[in-house]
Amino acid sequence: MLAKIAYFLILGKPLVFYLGIFTLASLLSTAAIGFLNMKGIHKIPLKWHFRMAGITVASALLHGVLAISAYF
Repeated sequence: MLAKIAYFLILGKPLVFYLGIFTLASLLSTAAIGFLNMKGIHKIPLKWHFRMAGITVASALLHGVLAISAYF
């Protein structure tokens, strides 16, 4: 069941592919917010760093479960 969801094609690529790209983008965004706040550039509040970290962890777990589902 999960493997069907993971490999549902969107524009010729599986869903798990797009979820991986989203996870990487959210990880880079989280790092950028933390780096900018460390350098003293506070245009994005620190609370968004923690929100983005939660989004990153949730999407990484979902991406991992969907990717592993193909093998079980």
